[in-house]
This record gives sequence, structure tokens and C-alpha cells, in this order.
Amino acid sequence: MKTNFQSIAGIVGIALVFVYAIGAGRWTTTGSSWYRSLNAPSWQPPDFIFGIIWPYNFVILGVAAVTVANKLSTPKTITYLSIFALSIMCALTWSYQFYGPHNLVVASTALVGTAVLTIPMLYFIYQASVGVFIATLPYQIWVIIASYLSSTYAKLN
Repeated sequence: MKTNFQSIAGIVGIALVFVYAIGAGRWTTTGSSWYRSLNAPSWQPPDFIFGIIWPYNFVILGVAAVTVANKLSTPKTITYLSIFALSIMCALTWSYQFYGPHNLVVASTALVGTAVLTIPMLYFIYQASVGVFIATLPYQIWVIIASYLSSTYAKLN
């Protein structure tokens, strides 16, 4: 039987995903003339890849948060949600710094923070469900690639 804490923690996890998705959507403007004028790395994935991976990432992050809330102890769930919230803060800092004031170095540093914080998140997800852990690995891989991509933009521009 699900406890009140598990229900609330699952709702908090889903809310964090919505904050992440809405915040990223608000600040990320890849169609702007500024962005299109940047020297892009030759290995940058084509635009359609971003449209595929981000919806998947947001869905799996929601599934992971609910799974952790339902399967792990209260202290572990609180720790997971706290790390998740910090990783989102870093990711949104990247979006804002990259597309707002165009501070590419700060943006890249923030995205590295997201990639690093995803590691302990994966540890908790693994404890909750091996299947969800495997399904979350593309997110980890994506934030590592995005961190490298962002730092390459900073070097080229």
C-alpha cells in the first residue's frame, strides 16, 4: 500500500520534471540569430535528435522519480529528490547562461554539474529498479555529450 509520503514524493518528482521542461523551453532558443551565428562543432548532432531525446529524457526522469518514491526508503527518496532538484538547477542555469547573457563558460560549467549530479541519481534509481536504471542511462549519456558540446561551443566562440 502506498503511503502519503510516497504519493507526495512522486508528485514532487513529477513537478520537478515539469519545472525542468518548462524552464528549458523558456530559455532555450536554438532558432535565434545569435545561436545560428555561433561556430558550431563539426560533430554536433542534427537538430532532430534534440527533438527526440528531450521528450524521452523528461518522461524517463518522471518515471524514475516515481519509481524511487515508491520503492526506496524515505531518507533515500529525499536524498534522491534533493540531488535531482540540484541537477535541474544546474541544467536550467546552463539554459539561462547560454541563451540569455551568452556566458558560455558558466553555462558549460553548470552543465558539467548536471552530468556529475546524475551519477548519484543513477545509484538510487538502480536501487529502486534495474530496468528504470537502464532506461535512464541515455539521459546520463546525453548530459555528458551536451556538456562536451557546450564546452566546445565555449572554446569555438
